[in-house]
Parts: sequence; C-alpha cells; structure tokens
Amino acid sequence: MQIGCSAPSSGPLIGPDSLVRIATEAEMLGFDYVTVSDHVMIPTSIASRYPYSDSGEFPSGAAAARLEQLTAATFIAAVTSKLRIVTSVMVVPHRPAVLTAKILATLDFLSKGRITLGIGAGWCEEEFIAIGAPPFAERGVVTDEWMMVCKELWTADEPKFDGKYVQFKDVLFPPKPVQQPIPIWVGGESGPAMRRTARYGDAWYPIGTNPQFPMDTLNRFKVGAAKLAAMTEKAGRDPKAVGLAYRVSSNPEAQPKGTVDGERKLFTGSAADFVGDIKALRDVGVTAFDFGLFGPSLDATVDNMRRFRDEVIAKVR
Repeated sequence: MQIGCSAPSSGPLIGPDSLVRIATEAEMLGFDYVTVSDHVMIPTSIASRYPYSDSGEFPSGAAAARLEQLTAATFIAAVTSKLRIVTSVMVVPHRPAVLTAKILATLDFLSKGRITLGIGAGWCEEEFIAIGAPPFAERGVVTDEWMMVCKELWTADEPKFDGKYVQFKDVLFPPKPVQQPIPIWVGGESGPAMRRTARYGDAWYPIGTNPQFPMDTLNRFKVGAAKLAAMTEKAGRDPKAVGLAYRVSSNPEAQPKGTVDGERKLFTGSAADFVGDIKALRDVGVTAFDFGLFGPSLDATVDNMRRFRDEVIAKVR
C-alpha cells in the first residue's frame, strides 16, 4: 500500500525553501509519494462549475500564485531520491501532445523512474480559452489521443502517429522513460472518466467529494469499483490489471464525523476514523491513498505530516 501527501503548487507555501522542506520531510517520514496539482492560469471570471465543492466555486480563486505543475514536479524530483511524484491531476489538453510526452519522458528519466501520471480532461472552460488549449468541448477525445501519442513516443523505436490532432513520422524520441510504462492513474468519477480508465488506465483515481458522482461512503465506492470492473472487462481487459487509488482533500479533524444515508462518511472525523477507512478501502482493493495535510504555515504543515505519520500511517502498515 502506498500513502502520499500533497506538495503545494499554489498559495503561500510555494516558495523554494518551503517546497524543499515539505518534499524532503515527506520522504524522511516515509510517505511514498507527493502529489502536484495543475492549473496554468485561472481567469478572474469563471462560469464553469468546479466539480468538488457543493457551491461549484473554485476554492482558491484566480489570485493565488501558482507553479507550473511539471516544472514543480521536476524540482521536487531533484531534491529527493526515493519519493514518487504523482501529477494530481495533469489536465492533458493544456499542453501540446509531443511536448508533453517529451517533458514527462525527461522527468521520468532524470528521476530514475519515479513519476506516476495522474490525468484528467479538465473542468474549467475559461482556462482552456485563456491558454489557447484545444476546444473545451473536445477535451475528452483530445485527452485520449494525447495519451496514445505519449505511449507511441515512449515505446516505439521509430514512432509514428496519424490522428485527428497529431501526425508525425520519420522521427526518433530518445531517451525513453525509465518506466515501461509510466503508470497512468485516471482521475474523475464520471462515466467518461471511468471509461477512460477501463480502456487504458493503470488505476482509477477518484476524489470522494464530487457532489454529482459521490464516492464518499464505503458502499458508494464499492458500487463504483464494481462498475469499473464491468467496464474494464467490456473493454477487453482484465479488471485485475486496473488498480484503485483514492484522493482525500483534507487531514484528520478537518471535518466532523458525518453520515450519508445512515452510513459513515469516509475520511471525516479523527485519525482513528481515517485508520478505519483506509483499512476498509484496502479490503476493497485500494492500494494508494493521498491526503491534503496543509496547515496555515510551513511549521503547521510539517506538524500535520508528522502527526499523520504517527497516528495514521503507523496504524495501517
């Protein structure tokens, strides 16, 4: 089982010294990976609905300072030696396909194989427009083609591709990633995200708090996992080939213990509740969990990480 925590990519903790401290502390404390989120530029006026809040409002807004995800991941890789880095998630259409493949291959090569590629199709139409990404309405098919491009460039000795958006031939693409393949975790809880997972994902990577597709109780998650297994089999793949990961936005005590339809709401309450939830989901087949452990300052964040190590990680390993 892998347990991770978030590295800051926006807000007051993104300074180089803070980022180094959090990443190296995570490695020293025995976390298996850190996650890095992805927004290039947030417009000041957003009509698009953020999927993971009841209000639909993006919690950090446009004003927060932001790091570019893959650059931050490279920085973290350079100051650590064992810690894996998970893109959580990379909005695939935000970057050109071939450039994305090159950056990720380089990052995996230089980190000696420590990258896990969490992917998503994106939710903020205004951001797509602002950065000149492909049309928002086409983000699903663009995501799938970009991933096919990456896999071709990462594996073929003489890669070639003739798609709707990307075409190339008579090219070489060394160095290849160390990992063959780079693991792909597909984020999202909707039908399209699950179908994407079933077709080519190495793991499904939902967040439990999507109001439209909640995975916030054990039974709801079990239903989702069973649905995914059926979709994977229908896609011609062995369901056992697709793992399960689970992302939690908060740390223990951040939300009071709650219930949904008479069933306890996952990852609310105390550290002991978190321990029970990890064990219950582990029994369902979840093999990776990550948590947002940020506090109001660097010291508070490190304290949260240390308490989580002592009160949660030590009880589930």
